[in-house]
Amino acid sequence: MHGNVAETLAVAAAAAPHRGAVVMARGERRTYAELQDEAVAIAAGLEADAITCGSRVLLMAPPSPLMFATVFALFRLGAIPVLLDPGMGPNNLTRCIKRAAPDAMIGVTKAHLARFVFGWQRGRWKRLYSMREIGQLAKRPAVATPCSVSLATAAILFTSGSTGEPKGVVYEHRHFLAQIALLRATYGIEPGEVDVGTFPLFALFAPALGMTAVVADMDFTQPGKVDPRKIFDAVEAHHATTMFGSPALLRRVALSDEAKTRRLLSLRRVISAGAPVQPDILQAFSRLLSADVPIHTPYGATEALPIATVDSREILAEAASLTRAGSGILIGRPVMGTSVRIMRVVEEAVSQWDDSLAVACGEVGEIVVDGEQVTGMYDALPHATTLAKLRCPESGRVLHRMGDLGYWDKCGRLWFCGRKAHRLHTVQGVLDSVPCEGIFDAHPQVARSALVGRGETGRMQPVLCVETIKPLSRQALAKLEQELLTMAATRAMTRSVREIQFFSQLPVDPRHNAKIVREELKRRLDRQVIR
Repeated sequence: MHGNVAETLAVAAAAAPHRGAVVMARGERRTYAELQDEAVAIAAGLEADAITCGSRVLLMAPPSPLMFATVFALFRLGAIPVLLDPGMGPNNLTRCIKRAAPDAMIGVTKAHLARFVFGWQRGRWKRLYSMREIGQLAKRPAVATPCSVSLATAAILFTSGSTGEPKGVVYEHRHFLAQIALLRATYGIEPGEVDVGTFPLFALFAPALGMTAVVADMDFTQPGKVDPRKIFDAVEAHHATTMFGSPALLRRVALSDEAKTRRLLSLRRVISAGAPVQPDILQAFSRLLSADVPIHTPYGATEALPIATVDSREILAEAASLTRAGSGILIGRPVMGTSVRIMRVVEEAVSQWDDSLAVACGEVGEIVVDGEQVTGMYDALPHATTLAKLRCPESGRVLHRMGDLGYWDKCGRLWFCGRKAHRLHTVQGVLDSVPCEGIFDAHPQVARSALVGRGETGRMQPVLCVETIKPLSRQALAKLEQELLTMAATRAMTRSVREIQFFSQLPVDPRHNAKIVREELKRRLDRQVIR
């Protein structure tokens, strides 16, 4: 797909100029015509100030109509927004910004204060802008000029860093356009719908899809602490048809007191990504929706999204019981135009796909993806690119190694078995994290668990780290420990698990507050041995 993703906003503004494009839960709003005019004006102002095609611009501002307009303005110019999550912490932010080497920065006061305190790019900025200055540019009259037709880098989006160092993913305009087309086709999204977005990067897709983006009143770095009342209010007030939320947010809303008396009946679909959604949360959240409204759980990553999808109906009808039996997590069937292959597990780089790399149906291997939405490289990380990418000899396209383990079942469905980096190599054999955890997560007192190895590869001792649903007394924890150890002993898959450790809260990723940071757990366990 060719073109500039900013053209999607121009098309929507021409088709429905008075339709709401971005609405803040607290009241501020922009129509499509207004958002387009602001994007054009900001682009003209930045271009006059030497921000042009290829300029890298660090953008650090929470979701707002002005932030949306700024992103589309940068796209129009062919400038490259550098987008990262503040929740990744100051050390990761500093490393990521140094590697991305932006020419300019646009940010709120808090972001500029952090720039000063942590010394980001000190002495290297060509231009610094406050959001107030950008707001002044947005008010200037400007004549729309054609969007840049550059097919080079459109944006740098950083991974969360939950399974290693955050990496900047290089997006071209064609990748965004492919994602928009896939989201529309996969989930039947139509122009004029209303989306309540609780994850900023996903919310940016709404205007490109012709939807009204309702920006929830919440701290986007802490979705697991959202006020459920505000989610209900946003959906009801704007008659939302779509909602995107991380598993942590769905849990918070579904188990709230508010959920006892209120429903989300205008929603036609709910989309949850970032980590697997546990069946009990799918069941609880489904009770808030009209009958037969699905909760979609797409599978993908910053490097390639979406890849496959499945919904709550199929999970609750069959797959949940298989997960509890150790089959892993069902992630569904590939989306339109996407090819998924399962490759035997190797640590070294592979330059080109060969069919001899494929494993048989039912055998666990690494998930490899081919599709228009698959990005081609990491920014300034050639070694990481070499490890994660390979080429298809027939099409010449870049394939992405997900770093995830999975397998095909006999029905042509894809199952997830955890990260390759989280596979435990023990004296007794290899343990895949997610299938084992599914067995223990079925216990009614377990909120979630993580199977982590203590020690060196090949001689790891498996330790089950458990977060309970509610605080338990020492006596109750001892009883639960014995029950979990008994569960472990009854299955060949988990028989080598002989140690349980309890945590009030397992460490989770900064982006969705849902993915368990097992590297941190392993560091804690290894420190116990050293002591």
